[in-house]
Amino acid sequence: METEYDFSQGKRGAIDPTLPDKTRIAIWLDDEVLAWFREQVHLADGGNYQTLINEALRQHIQQSSEPLEQTLRRVVREELQRIEK
Repeated sequence: METEYDFSQGKRGAIDPTLPDKTRIAIWLDDEVLAWFREQVHLADGGNYQTLINEALRQHIQQSSEPLEQTLRRVVREELQRIEK
């Protein structure tokens, strides 16, 4: 170990660069929720559980904002497919 270090070329800020259209946050998730997403990534032989959480949230937003008629049509189609199997 050196007795003195030169930090004159050092830069402040995050070590990881910020990705475009992404915001780093701290979030508290239930252990079971996080375990489920990690298990899904494991079963898929890899990936990123954070990306999977992001996709799930996007899907929820998209479905929550679809018009009622569109939601009903989607549900009826899904139920008919389930019955036909």
